[in-house]
Amino acid sequence: MGREDLLKKVPLFSELGKRDLERLGKLMVPRKVKAGETIIKENDQAAGFFIVSDGKVEAVRGAEGGNPHVLASFGPGDFFGEMALFEGFPRSATVRATEDSDLLAMTRWDFMAEMKNHPEIAVSMLPVLVRRLREADAKLAE
Repeated sequence: MGREDLLKKVPLFSELGKRDLERLGKLMVPRKVKAGETIIKENDQAAGFFIVSDGKVEAVRGAEGGNPHVLASFGPGDFFGEMALFEGFPRSATVRATEDSDLLAMTRWDFMAEMKNHPEIAVSMLPVLVRRLREADAKLAE
C-alpha cells in the first residue's frame, strides 16, 4: 500500500485530495524498529506522528512502573500520535514494538511548514477536527 493510501485511512487526512496526500506522503520518513524497542516514551515532548506499515506495536501507560496498562495495539495501516502534529504536549503513553516493525514518521515541523506553504491542507482538515470535537463533547455529555 502506498503512502498516500495509508494517509487517506487516517481520519485527520481523510478529506484531503490526491495532490495534498502526495505532498504529505513525501514528508513521511521510513523507520525500522526491532521487537521491544520504544518508539515514543510517556511524558516526552510530542514531536511526530506514525503509521505502522508492517509489524505490530502497542501503547502502554505506566510502562516504567510496576503496573503497566496496555491501552491499544496497532498493526499495518494503524496510526498513532497524530495530535503531536499540532502541539507538543507530553506524550500520554509509551509506544513500543511488539515485533519487528516498519513505520512511517512525520514531524510536526515538517507538517507545519507544509501547511504554511499549502493552507488548503489546513482548510480541508478543519471539518474533520470539528467533527472530532463534537464527538468528544457528545461523549462528555453522556
